[in-house]
Amino acid sequence: MNCIQYSRFGPAADVLTLAHMPTPDPNPGEVLVELSYSGVNPSDVKARGGTRPGVTKPPFDAIIPHSDGAGRIVAVGDGISAERIGQRVWIWNGQWQRPFGTCATHICLPADQAVPLPNAVSDQTGAVLGIPGLTAAQAVFGSGDVKGKTLLIQGGAGTVGFLAVQLAKWGGARVIATAREAGLDRAREAGADAVLNYADPDLADHILAANDGTPVDRIIEVELGRNIDTDAHVIAPNGTIAVYGSALDMTPKLPFGPLLFKAATLDILLIYLLPKAERDACILHLHDALADGALSCPVAHVFPLTETAAAHEAVERGGRDGAILVEVQA
Repeated sequence: MNCIQYSRFGPAADVLTLAHMPTPDPNPGEVLVELSYSGVNPSDVKARGGTRPGVTKPPFDAIIPHSDGAGRIVAVGDGISAERIGQRVWIWNGQWQRPFGTCATHICLPADQAVPLPNAVSDQTGAVLGIPGLTAAQAVFGSGDVKGKTLLIQGGAGTVGFLAVQLAKWGGARVIATAREAGLDRAREAGADAVLNYADPDLADHILAANDGTPVDRIIEVELGRNIDTDAHVIAPNGTIAVYGSALDMTPKLPFGPLLFKAATLDILLIYLLPKAERDACILHLHDALADGALSCPVAHVFPLTETAAAHEAVERGGRDGAILVEVQA
């Protein structure tokens, strides 16, 4: 099989190399997936760059990056029904705590990590459902039904935020989204009821005004360190702040008093560690929203396998209007 791999941390153009290795055979309980697309996420870029906290060297001698992808099952191991051969699937946790991820023509992994892809859903969309899709679904529905509630989605123009806005609206919530100036129209496109400038110095007041002066029930947060004071001000009593990022400040200082007297819940999400029951619920939400035509997963750019380094650089630059994929079979 063809793949991209790295054996040391560093800039994408310096460490990512094209390689060829034998196509693996599935072990008992595994499937072999012939991939069509591999999704590139910020976590993949950080892992390759060596910027994860406490990690000083790659955990394996050679790593094929990326956890998300889509393709079809071409072989199964013992204990897996042969009826799965030929099934279109999307992948989650492809490279989580494993050396070989989805930036390859093939991947072997446990059968439940290859989720049947609904017939009407494209492989490109399937390659976005892993980290971005599951994170958005858990952030929106992690505490249950959102019908009739107001959700604040910080960073509503990003890939996760864009999906979260759509899922929240599909779930019957009122949605207030924030975005940078360049992303305001994109957040509106996702369906937010109100869109506010992320950089507004009076953002908290405008959030409350957009909700008729009342606090919001749930916050989906992409930058906890930057936004926690605003979040503490606008969250409703017994509300939840669902956090999936804090890249600009990894050691945030919490305003404990305001959070305490709201009895607010701080729910920190790491989608790689989502328990099975919650993951299954998220998968169902994603598939149902797709079936209802309520969820669009835009793709900003598709790079060939030989240009995976450019795909990583595109993710590092940010400012894109959709996911970044690598086409692994072309």
